[in-house]
Amino acid sequence: MKKYVFFDIDGTLWDFHQFIPESTKEAIKLLKDNGHAAYINTGRARSNIIEKSLLDLGFEGIVAGCGTHIEKNGKVIYEKLMTDEQITRALKVLSDNHMPVVFEGPENHFFNVEDFDEVGDPYVEILKERLGPIAKPTTEIQKGTRLNKFSADISERTDFEKVMALLPDFDFINHNGVIIEAIPEGYSKGTGIKELMELENIDLDDVYVVGDSMNDMDMFRLAKHSICMGNGDDRIKAVAEYVTTDIREDGIYNGLKHYELI
Repeated sequence: MKKYVFFDIDGTLWDFHQFIPESTKEAIKLLKDNGHAAYINTGRARSNIIEKSLLDLGFEGIVAGCGTHIEKNGKVIYEKLMTDEQITRALKVLSDNHMPVVFEGPENHFFNVEDFDEVGDPYVEILKERLGPIAKPTTEIQKGTRLNKFSADISERTDFEKVMALLPDFDFINHNGVIIEAIPEGYSKGTGIKELMELENIDLDDVYVVGDSMNDMDMFRLAKHSICMGNGDDRIKAVAEYVTTDIREDGIYNGLKHYELI
């Protein structure tokens, strides 16, 4: 019986230096050789999933942007976009509350590197270099711009409770009080899997998820079979069905082996 395995990217498929262990490459090859499907399931928007080393692992599909974008075999089968009103309101609320922001879409990212000077976040410099021409300034956002979600930094001048109150139609993932992800209300990595299950007639018993951080929580709560990386957040380990070894200690290989998927 074909099983569907959904993998987070950062801290799961690769480490924070974008190193993919050889055992992970071997495990995903064996998984596919055994007739199972490997999917990416990530908080990253689709335009931020571009590295050849990652895509060459041979995924059947991608659930991106915390469930707001789903594709199978290179074809988009589901998309949830922010409305023009949501984008305009978010731009104003975040600016008023001193939260530098990255708007994330299926084709482009929009952000201003200089906006992050106050918080001293070097990530946007790296992001701009990686994305090249698909990284654009927020001044290029216009009516009809395709965006799935946004991420923002919390500065010393941010009233985050006020921000959430003014953006009630978004769900927020708070990463240690420093960085937040905002997704249209009701969407998550878990809903992305549910949508795919309905579209492809997949049974929940055939779903396995692998992850390490707080934005994996919804898919861990959904799936009957969940694998947390040994390097994962303790809160995720607490709800996982199985905790494997660290990413650099053959975590994915050992996790899939535990379930006899390879």
